[in-house]
Amino acid sequence: MTIKPYTPYYYRPFTLEPLGCDAVTLGHNFKHYLSYHLGRFHGCAPNYIYEALAYTVRDRLMVDWRNTWNTQLEQGTRRGHYMSLEFLIGRAMGNHLLNMGIKTAADQAMLDYSHKLEEVIEEEPDAGLGNGGLGRLAACFMDSCASLRLPVMGYGIRYEYGMFRQYIENGYQKEAADHWLQNGNPWEIERIEYAQHIQFGGHTEHYIDNNGRARARWVGTEDILAIPFDMPVSGYRNQTVNTLRLWKAAATEEFNLDEFNAGSYTEAVQAKNQAEHISMVLYPNDSSENGKELRLRQQYFLASASLKDAIRIWVKHGEFDYQRFAAENVFQMNDTHPTIAVAELMRILLDDNGVEWDEAWAITSQCMAYTNHTLLPEALEKWPVSLFERLLPRLLEIIYEINAHFLRVVSMKWPGDTDRQRRMSIIEEGPVRHVRMAWLAIVGSFSVNGVAALHSQLLRDGLFHDFYQLWPEKFNNKTNGVTPRRWVAHANPGMTALISEHIGDEWIADLSLIERLKSMVPMENKVFHANWHAVKMANKQRLAALVKSDCHVDFDPAALFDVQVKRIHEYKRQLLNVLHVVHLYLRIKHGHLDNWVNRCVLIGGKAAPGYYMAKSIIKLINSVADVVNNDPDVNGRLKLAFLPNYRVSAMEIIAPATDLSEQISTAGKEASGTGNMKFMMNGALTIGTYDGANIEIMDAVGAENFFLFGLRAEQVEVLRHDYRPWQYVEQDQDLREVIDLIRCGHFNPSEPGIFDSILDGMLSPSDPWMTLADFRGYVEAQQAVSTAWQDTEKWTQMSIMNTACSGFFSTDRTMMEYNRDIWKLTQAESA
Repeated sequence: MTIKPYTPYYYRPFTLEPLGCDAVTLGHNFKHYLSYHLGRFHGCAPNYIYEALAYTVRDRLMVDWRNTWNTQLEQGTRRGHYMSLEFLIGRAMGNHLLNMGIKTAADQAMLDYSHKLEEVIEEEPDAGLGNGGLGRLAACFMDSCASLRLPVMGYGIRYEYGMFRQYIENGYQKEAADHWLQNGNPWEIERIEYAQHIQFGGHTEHYIDNNGRARARWVGTEDILAIPFDMPVSGYRNQTVNTLRLWKAAATEEFNLDEFNAGSYTEAVQAKNQAEHISMVLYPNDSSENGKELRLRQQYFLASASLKDAIRIWVKHGEFDYQRFAAENVFQMNDTHPTIAVAELMRILLDDNGVEWDEAWAITSQCMAYTNHTLLPEALEKWPVSLFERLLPRLLEIIYEINAHFLRVVSMKWPGDTDRQRRMSIIEEGPVRHVRMAWLAIVGSFSVNGVAALHSQLLRDGLFHDFYQLWPEKFNNKTNGVTPRRWVAHANPGMTALISEHIGDEWIADLSLIERLKSMVPMENKVFHANWHAVKMANKQRLAALVKSDCHVDFDPAALFDVQVKRIHEYKRQLLNVLHVVHLYLRIKHGHLDNWVNRCVLIGGKAAPGYYMAKSIIKLINSVADVVNNDPDVNGRLKLAFLPNYRVSAMEIIAPATDLSEQISTAGKEASGTGNMKFMMNGALTIGTYDGANIEIMDAVGAENFFLFGLRAEQVEVLRHDYRPWQYVEQDQDLREVIDLIRCGHFNPSEPGIFDSILDGMLSPSDPWMTLADFRGYVEAQQAVSTAWQDTEKWTQMSIMNTACSGFFSTDRTMMEYNRDIWKLTQAESA
């Protein structure tokens, strides 16, 4: 399929008139879409009711969407481009209704047609565009950019299938396809006229142009199309609607008629199928070579399409002098996934536009910015040179040239230091040579930031220390945040109304104003405290219903709700949480009920399909839950549930109901965390290590309102050289009993030995997560939790204080810092 740019032969400007947002008008439009657009009637399947309302709401975004777009395209406007392989946006309906201020009217409109708005919203699937914290952070960033009127466009991939839908069978994680687009997506608009051609394979031809200059061109390639689909990102009651542009892969020739007529039916559609694989699945399993290749294809597909689109927009609106390009465009690369953009922009400038190397590099290195999200070296992507050579041969040549120029800079700074040159080289030498993508990002960016104070420090002092010594001015910190619109105003309407009643509702747009809530902390505010407790209880009843429905476990809302929901990974230490549950279970069995607090422990999260240990931990959680929840001696004192298919819409129920937020990663391993912030905003207390943004949360709320335990990052590094985990077992009877109970098969009598690998890993001197070293400190911190919980008035005070001190953790603050220090965009004036 060949796409030609759409050029109208005449242009007659017209003005879109705002549509009515009262209940009657909304109802009429809803009925119109249901009847005339969808051809359905009342009594039809619920998803059509949702779809009709979605179109009705989307229509009301259109005027602001168009006006925002026109404003941001004015010549000379500096624009931001946020490239991320994930955008975990969740459901859109409730967020738009809140931001537009029409939720009450929509509620009434639905009631007029005998529908409950909450039930209609439930019909919307969670958009399968992300996996965990990285993607959710990107979604929060987009929300805040719109709410701050920053001209930022998000670029991602329109995955047909999300990561996977998780379900539990006999305690084991099983994966099923998450076809979130099976009923379409009413929020998106296809922009086929802006499709881009993306190249793969082929080879490079070098030639001399008419001016006698050496040039290169990438030829013999297998091309595919990147077709953009736009989704609106509404700002909070400010008439601003930014754009999230998602790319779908398609074949340039969808159907080969000659192959079909020759009887080769499969081959006739082969090109189409191969092309569509790129945007088919979020995070293909990269344990195989095919998976690795598909992953690299996805990353280049995103980067190339997005860069070409940004240049198209810039040129279309009167800009032709590439010396102005960096002054009017900035690209933020969200983690290492899109960093091939550095080499791709060089290719576009050099090969497609004839820019000389030095000028092209000046442009590239002045408009690229890189955010790092991990301290785990294995998570910093490296691609085999052989794969690059076959898939992106021209890009590999450019990377070699970038590296050659860069190593000359290193050599001039540290003459003769070949070890440093080896460490810093973008090309990692060895039996299999690799391209270090994070290194490419640092070399090609003018800004490199971490996402929490400790994380950024550890990057400077450890992982990127060589680069920091060379370019200290590049490095900065931008502590993450979350949007209070989604995670409080939308997710926790009861608490939102209560807070607004006492301090006004301006805090929703400016969370720094939540500090006014501190006036309600003293115990003399008894009525407020009682209402706060009542809101929490209502939220806990809602979560208990979800747990009953999805886990078939009864949670008592009067008990302490102890929650850990996040991706399952050894460094996040769900395992430490389970060891504590087993410890509590043994206390019950031994009759040690002094200072006892009834506790409901909820754990949720997905394990990567190829991550054996993480999946084993899920099995252990479910096996322990099966015993604890069915032992008559426990008698409701302790419950454990694993919530399957953890997702954004589930977190919107979980966060408002949580009493205790588990943030227990090995110190120095969690870059930031954002779940910790969502829980804090909703009045949960944190038990956590001195890691990631936990540190800043504790600084904000005060150590007396935070349950700190465990080794610190520097202690972990010292202990690593002489770690003897069995000593912790020998010296701690409680820990020894926990290990022995798991080892003897108490939780897996019909599957002997299945948890031996978990135990062996914990007991290994090379265990990088040092779970056993932190066990005693964790148990003692949990005892402090129990003591605090027994004083209801004191716990309520601490809960209110956590919310009142959460202002720093809004993505509005994060985005203002990005803009002040990195992007330097101009905020649009208030409408």
